[in-house]
Order: sequence, then structure tokens, then C-alpha cells
Amino acid sequence: MTEPIAPDAPFLRTLAPLLRGLERRLRAWSEIRLVNPVTAVARAEIEGLADDLQRKAGALDVEQPTLVVMLMGGTGVGKSTLMNALAGAVIAPASFARPTTRDPVVYFHQSIDPEKLDPALRLCRLVRHDREPLRHKIIVDTPDVDSNDLANREKLIALLPVADVVLYVGSQEKYHDQLGWELFKGQRQRRAFAFVLNKWDRCVQVGPSGVRPDDDLLKDLKAEGFDSPKLFRTTAQPWVDAAAAGKAKPDDLPAGEQFAELKDWIELGLTRLEIEAVKARGVGQLLDQLARAVQAIRPPDLTAEATKVREAWTAALDEESRVASDVLVSALDPRSVEIEGHFNIRGQDRFRGLMAGYLKLLTLRYSWRAFRPTLASPASPADADLDLAGFAAGCARLAGERVLDRRATALVNRLLVEANAREFPLAILNDRTAAAAARPGWDDRYTRAVVESLTEVERELTNPTGAKSLPRAIVRLIANYLPEAVLVGSIFVLLWRFFVEELTPSLFHVVMPFFVTLATLVLLHVLVSFVFPLRWPAIREQFRRVLNGRLRTEYERTFLPIPNELAEIILAERKTVDSLSEEVAQAVEWLAARESAAHVGELYGR
Repeated sequence: MTEPIAPDAPFLRTLAPLLRGLERRLRAWSEIRLVNPVTAVARAEIEGLADDLQRKAGALDVEQPTLVVMLMGGTGVGKSTLMNALAGAVIAPASFARPTTRDPVVYFHQSIDPEKLDPALRLCRLVRHDREPLRHKIIVDTPDVDSNDLANREKLIALLPVADVVLYVGSQEKYHDQLGWELFKGQRQRRAFAFVLNKWDRCVQVGPSGVRPDDDLLKDLKAEGFDSPKLFRTTAQPWVDAAAAGKAKPDDLPAGEQFAELKDWIELGLTRLEIEAVKARGVGQLLDQLARAVQAIRPPDLTAEATKVREAWTAALDEESRVASDVLVSALDPRSVEIEGHFNIRGQDRFRGLMAGYLKLLTLRYSWRAFRPTLASPASPADADLDLAGFAAGCARLAGERVLDRRATALVNRLLVEANAREFPLAILNDRTAAAAARPGWDDRYTRAVVESLTEVERELTNPTGAKSLPRAIVRLIANYLPEAVLVGSIFVLLWRFFVEELTPSLFHVVMPFFVTLATLVLLHVLVSFVFPLRWPAIREQFRRVLNGRLRTEYERTFLPIPNELAEIILAERKTVDSLSEEVAQAVEWLAARESAAHVGELYGR
């Protein structure tokens, strides 16, 4: 809640740095590279408001503000006479000839340096005075608003932006003329207005319409948003005559005449509190405009939408990973012999002795091109892995060029469609999603996924763990020792028969141990092939499953964080704008409290 403001509390000197602080915040915001898009028009408006804040701060940074009270009205309503009455001397020409005022008259205290006056005022006829109650007030008499001389009207319009308070002067016959009223309506929210119904001695009687001019004027002012308009009923000429005669006041005044109240209001009622509040009224309107502009650039909270997009993207990426894994597996189909040979070569590392030699003889049928197996020196694990990486990179690159690149573009479009259906702004997602799907880097990801998947499948098939490991360990143990045992046992049986049973040897008996051993190796090979399924169909299905899991993880790691990350960034931008909006709101509240304390709200329309 805003604290009460003391009547002598400093105001404009506090308001100036406050405006400069807001201006710096706006400049800092405009220099940030935002994720949430801001239109060029909105950005230009913010920058323009920052310039306005800077100018206002410079204008308000003064020790003692000066109030410009400007008289405005139609021809013959007595503005110049009223000016003379306020001055207590004839300083403005007044006569029945119309229009009389051609050159505006500026009535100001001698302590004010004319060079410090607004340039528009310096071009007018300057009249100094030494009246202390008007030390910080400048009274300006202007040409008639309805003058037939276009130059006079242009002078008034040029002076009007300088006015802080406008005394709208009318008479019984001209208090609602069209030109003056239209000009007043255009300024009623921007400038403080008080109203003077001059020649009051002619207004006491009810007119032909049955309504007194002051009542009629008050009704019209309330229609223009003035709830409690400040209206003074004056008869200026008797006051001018009384001053010329050295009298304090005229002898005979009509009932309800209020020139003395008008003079006291200008001299005593418009204290520093009211002057500063009027000066700050334009700041309040500027801050209202700033508040609306800041609210217009406030980013949305996309947290809920990001969660919905993530859920929709999960299903889309799961489907994409299945398709991509099928494409990559199909790219490996023409090289199934090499892959099968690689697995068999790596599987031989688990065997020894005769079984290992037998398997190496069989793997000579596989191509030399990819894995370079030899009977004497099989490819080392390092060499095999290196060849596997190059082989997988070539297949992944070929699949990318033929299929996966086009699918990446289609994937981005699908993800954006899913996001749009869940009301996530595409302007925020588009660039980030397209960059995530760009080809540079994905060739390496596909290659790594293929190599790691093949390696994992190889490990699972050749060196399983868990429940599958026991039967395979038993088969491996039998395969490693049974052929040698069969060979040695066959030879021992033959030697027994030769030397103990005195069997006559023949060629059949000589080769029989080797045939029995070979038959054992063949049978064991069948068993190994059954327990260790290293043929391409078995490898392919398991490889596709593992590759699908790795690609799904890669897709999800790349794309799924995007909506949430962007939502968090935009939420941070939203908090920045909210903080700025809160500062503006506090300044508006402070100004409103000052205006309320000064009771100047009644001087403005709505």
C-alpha cells in the first residue's frame, strides 16, 4: 500500500530518477535476444516510450517546478480583462474591438530567467512582476480560439502544449462555441482545466432556455467526464476598475461572483503539491501507456502446453525410431555375410583346441574384405572394432543420403503439427526443432548407434549373461575338451586292439580316429550353432531391437527437452516483463496517491 504523502514531501526530484530507472530497464530489455517473438511495432513502441521517459525525467529534474496557467477562450469573453484583473494592472490590451489579443502576453515573476522559459513563451510579449504569491506561476493570455485570423489560432495551438493548467474562459453568450469546445475536448484528458464564466453580472437571470449558463455549462462538463468541475463565476472589469482606483475590491458585485476565489486558488490553492501533481499528470498518462505496452509483450506461460507437446512427441519419436532402425537394418542386409563372419570370428575366441581350429577353417569362406580373418592370425578385437566402425559409418551414410535425410524433414513437420495442435507457438519451436534435426552430427549418431548395437548384440550372442549363460558355458566346455578326448580315446582303443587283441591294422583303422573326431566336431558344430545362433536372421532381429532402443533414446534426448527448455526460457522472460510491469504499476500507484493528495483529479476529464 502506498504511504501517505506529506504536503512538503519532495516529488518531482524523486520522480525523475524513478523514470530514469524505468528507462534503463526498458533499454536493457530491448537489448536482450528474446526467444518469445516480439513484433517490430511493439519493440519500436517500447523504444519510443523509453525515449519519452528520458525526456520527461530531464524536464522534471528541477529544484522548484513552475506552473504555466494559460487563458483560453473565444472572442469577446473577456480573457484580457481577466488577465488584467489577475495582474492588478492593465498589462494586456482589452477593448470592444474583436479580436484584441494578437500577441500572447506572458506574466511571470522577475526571479525567473527569461532564457529558462519555454521557447514558445519567449516569442511572446513578456511582462515581469514581483508578486510573491505568483513566484512559481506563469500566466499566459492567448489569442482568441475562434479568431478569423488564422495566424492567431496557430499561435494558440503552438502555445497549448506548454500549458499545465488551462483556464477556459467563457461568457453568457459564448461559453460553448464550437471551435473552442472541440479543442477543449481533444485536450481534456491531457491537461488540467478550470473554467471561468466571465461577465457574471449578465448571467444571473435565467435565459430563454430556462437554464442558467453556469448550470448548462456544468451539465456539459459532467458529460465530458468532469465529476466535480472547478467553475468560477467572475466579473473581471469591476476588479480592473477597482485596482485602477486603488481599491481592494469593487463596491457592488453580483451575487455569487467568485473572482476573489479564482485569484486565491491561483495564488494559494495551487501549492507545490498541486503543481507537482499537475506536472506529473502527463507522466501518469505516459506510464499508463507504458503499462499497456508492457502487458502486450508479456510472454505466455507455456509450461502446460510443453508437457502436452512432450507426450505427443514421445509417440511420434517412438514411431520414427522404429522406421529409422528398419532403414538402417535394411542397409546392412547386402553385407550380411560380412556381419555374420564377424560374429563367427569373434565367437571363436571362446573356443580352444581342435574345436577352435575346426571353426576357423569354416570361417575362411567369409569375405576377406571387411574383417580380414586368417587361419593363422585372426583379426584382433581392436581391428575388428575398427573395421566394424568404418563399415557401419558407410552404411549409415548411405541410408541417410537415400532415406533418413528426407525423413528428418518430415519428422520436423510432424513434430510442429503436433505442437501446433496443442497450442504451442510454432514461431518459438521452428528454428530450434529444425536445428536439432539438421544432418550435421546425425551421421555420427547413426554410426555410433549401429556400432554400439552390433557390439551389444555380439556380446549378448557370444558371451551371454543370466539364465542363458549356463547352457552355453556347458556347450563351450564340452566343445573345448570333447574332440581331443574323442581323438585320444580312439587312438587308445586302436592301440589296445593292435597290441592286446593283435588286430591286423588296415587303412580304415588308421583314419578311423580322425573320422570319429571329425564327426564329433560336426555334431558339436551343430550343437554350437543351435546354442550360439550366429546366423544373420537371428542377428538381424536382435540387432533391430537393440538399434531401435538406442535410436529412440537418441531421438528423445535430442527433441523431447526442446519444448520444456523453451517454456522455461520464456517463463524467465515472462518474469522479467512481470517485474518491469510491477515497477510501472508501483510508479502509477505512487503518482495516483500524489494526485489524490493534491486533489487535482477534478481538473481532468475522462
